[in-house]
Amino acid sequence: MNTFTDLLIRKSLIDTLTKKQITTPTAVQSQIIPEIMKGKNVIFSSETGTGKTYAFLLPLITMMISEIETQKKANKQPTPQPGILIVAPTNELASQLKQETDFLLKEEDFDEKQKLKSLLCIGGTSISRQIESLKSKPQIILGGPARLLELIRLKKLKTQHIFAVVLDEVDRLLSPELRDITTELIKSINSNFQLISCSATIKQNQLKILENILGKSFENITMPKEDVLKQNILHYALHAEQRNKIDTLRSLLLAEKPERALVFSAETAQIANIVEKLKYKKINCIGLHAKTDKFERKKAVDDFRSGKCHILVTSDLAARGLDINDITHIIQMDVSPNEDFFVHRAGRTARAGKTGINIVIGDEYELRQLAKLEKKLEIIITPKMLYNGKLITPTN
Repeated sequence: MNTFTDLLIRKSLIDTLTKKQITTPTAVQSQIIPEIMKGKNVIFSSETGTGKTYAFLLPLITMMISEIETQKKANKQPTPQPGILIVAPTNELASQLKQETDFLLKEEDFDEKQKLKSLLCIGGTSISRQIESLKSKPQIILGGPARLLELIRLKKLKTQHIFAVVLDEVDRLLSPELRDITTELIKSINSNFQLISCSATIKQNQLKILENILGKSFENITMPKEDVLKQNILHYALHAEQRNKIDTLRSLLLAEKPERALVFSAETAQIANIVEKLKYKKINCIGLHAKTDKFERKKAVDDFRSGKCHILVTSDLAARGLDINDITHIIQMDVSPNEDFFVHRAGRTARAGKTGINIVIGDEYELRQLAKLEKKLEIIITPKMLYNGKLITPTN
């Protein structure tokens, strides 16, 4: 098995990872890091919770620092422009990637004149403040495609020295609602950059779209299934009519007493309703969806991450790519016939080799849809019922 040293990752980064008790590369990191270090354009898919973020951050930061050091040894002034651009489909994911980037960069200050910095550029926040922050010449820029493109059009975000572009959750960035702006963003970058794209699920038509956008070949790597859904997650199905779902959720939360639960609803309007009714029953929870005010969105994620609130009710879009440790329960309030939604939802638990529970609350029609997904994904979903304040398996 490779070590991070074998993968040529910078020693200071390895030491920083050790502080998080991360000492051994995951399978996807062992496979992808060498390809990125060779300068290849790479698109890779791997199950949720397998370590995709560090698979691209570690080699890119290593390469960036090596170039800075080479310039310094040659008595050249290091290029004071962004070198890495990381694009994410949601503000929450971009913010999360910023946290991981800053964690890796914090030990990498060569001196006060060359302090390594990252900058988050997302919509819903002050663009003038972001423009001002760009003057400090951060080496890594992270954000959503719309805001990044806006900054480029305003000629405030310089792209001529960008050597790598990352499209995280690329399947969402290439979805119909984001495809055009993602395409325009990539085409507006005036440099010969390396493109890295990743997600848990990538479809064949999206590969073709990406190839057309890029105009050149790339390595397409699909990691073997680690069967996280099958091996690390217990799947339960709980029947409830539509009108009784929130009451069923309340009873379920009281029965299971989850340490940290993520509750999914496809209907944005229903999220506020769920939160209101749970709070009425004295169950501490918080809601999050794409239309939530930016400050409330940040507070919701921060409170859930810190454990101040242990139940987060969210939409699929808001929770896309959300990586929070120790989520013990996923509760799905509806069933989509699209397996990607089920996979991304369930994958928020059982991260980094841990175990978790995924519970679907569905009516008769939804449970029939769920049975199809069970067969397609080759997992076992156990029927459950609530009885005397406990979640049990029916005897009949």
